[in-house]
Amino acid sequence: MKVTVLGAGIIGVSTAWHLLQRGHEVTLVERQRDAALETSFANAAQISVSYCEPWANREAPLKALKWMFSPTSPLLFRPQLDPAQWRWGLQFLAQCNDAAFERNVAQLVALGSYSHAALKDVVRETGIEYQRLERGIAHFYVDQKSFEGAAAAADLMARFGVKRRVVSREELLRIEPALAAYGERIVGGTFTETDESGDARVFTQQLAALCAARGARLLYGHDIEGIDADGGRVNAVRVRSRDSGVLSALKADATVVACGSYTTPLLAKIGVRVPIYPGKGYSATLPLLQPERAPFVSMIDDSRKIAISRLGNQLRVAGTIELGGFDLSLDTPLAKKRCEMLVQRIEEVFPGVADTRLSAEGGNPQFWTGLRPATPTNIPLIGRLPVKGLWINAGHGTLGWTHGAGSGKALAELMSGERPAMAFGFHGFETGARGARAGRDPAPGRPKPDQPPRGAATTRSAERGGVSSQESFSPGS
Repeated sequence: MKVTVLGAGIIGVSTAWHLLQRGHEVTLVERQRDAALETSFANAAQISVSYCEPWANREAPLKALKWMFSPTSPLLFRPQLDPAQWRWGLQFLAQCNDAAFERNVAQLVALGSYSHAALKDVVRETGIEYQRLERGIAHFYVDQKSFEGAAAAADLMARFGVKRRVVSREELLRIEPALAAYGERIVGGTFTETDESGDARVFTQQLAALCAARGARLLYGHDIEGIDADGGRVNAVRVRSRDSGVLSALKADATVVACGSYTTPLLAKIGVRVPIYPGKGYSATLPLLQPERAPFVSMIDDSRKIAISRLGNQLRVAGTIELGGFDLSLDTPLAKKRCEMLVQRIEEVFPGVADTRLSAEGGNPQFWTGLRPATPTNIPLIGRLPVKGLWINAGHGTLGWTHGAGSGKALAELMSGERPAMAFGFHGFETGARGARAGRDPAPGRPKPDQPPRGAATTRSAERGGVSSQESFSPGS
C-alpha cells in the first residue's frame, strides 16, 4: 500500500519503520524540522514495562482534589472552559475502581512486553545507539505506609508476568550505590531488572533517518491543514510547507494519524471524536559534575512521582501531569515552580552530583515541557477509525517511549492483514484481552486491510477501564 503517516514522534516513526519493513510505500509528515522535537524530545527516558499502570485509581479523585492546591503536585487539574476537558474528566472518574484497573493494567502490560521485544529487535537489526542502559528501574520510598503497599503492586505485576520485586533499603543501596547520600531517608523500594532507559529523541531521529534510507519520503516542516474525507473514506491529506507556503494534497491507500494530543482536534474536523486529552509534563536535563557518583540505574522517586535517568554525562529528571489544555509555556509562575521542584529534588537525593543551579544562579538547566496524549484509561488507541482508509496510533500518555516500538509494529501488522501476537483491544477490532484470558483465540482468521476479522464487531475496549488501586502515580516514560 501507499501510506501517509501524520506525526514523526516515536509513535509515528515506529509505525513508518514497520510499514516499510512490510513493503509499503511511506510518506511521513511532520511540522517540525526533524523527528521527535515535541512530546518525544525530552521525556523521562524509561522503558518501564513494570510501571505500565493507569493514572486513575480509587484514590485518584481525592488526591486530585487535594493536589489542586499545590503548584508542584504530581497531578494538577487546571479547570478550563473546555467541554473536552470536562468530558475527559468524567470519563476518567468513571475508571476509578479496582475492577477497571485489572482490566486495563493487563492490556498495558501486554502492550509493554510486546513493545519491549519489538524495540530489542529494532536495535539488534539497526545498531542504533541512544545512551541505552539495561540496568533496570528502581522505585524508592521514603514513607513507610507507601512502601507497605509496594508488595501488593509487585504481586499484581507478577500476575501479568512482570518480575517487580520488593527490596530492602540495604539491597536497594547495593543495586544503586549512588543513593547512599540519601539512604537514611529511604525505607525500601522495588526493582525490576528487565526494564531499561535511553534517549527517545536520539532513537527516534536515527530511526527516521533509516526510514529515509529505505525509501520513505520525509516531509518535515509541513503543517497538516486537514484531512479531506467524502463518502466515508479519506480522499487526501492537505499539508502546507512552512518554508514556501505551498499547499499539497497527499493521496494514499491509507492514512495513519499519530499526532499525539493534536490527534483530537485534527480528527474533530471530519467528525471523528477520540477521548485523547493533553497532559502537560515537565523535565530537566542537567550536566553531571561528578559522573562517578551519578546513578546508572534508572529510578522512580515515589514521594514526588518523578523519574530519574542517566543519559551519558547528563541526568534527566521528569514528571508531573498538568491537565490544562494545550499550554506549552515554561515561563509562567506555575511552570517555573514545577521545573524548580525537579532540580531541587535532584540536589536533595544526589547532592553535588549534577549542576542544579538555575539560570539566574549561573547554571544551565535544560527545561522542557511536552503534551502527553492521554485517554481516560491510559490505553492507547491503536487500530482503525470509522472512516475508510484512516487509522490511528495515539493516546499513549506517559508510556509513549515504553509502548512506541510495539505500537508501530502492531499497527503495521494490522494494516498488512496480520494479527499481532498479544491480547490487546485494538481500536476498531474485536481483539480484546477477555477472550485471550479465557483461553480463546481473540481474533480467528486474519483481517484484511480496512476490514475487521471475521465475525468481528467494533469494540469499545480501548476506551474503557484502567485504574490502579495502589497509591502511586507513575511518571512513566
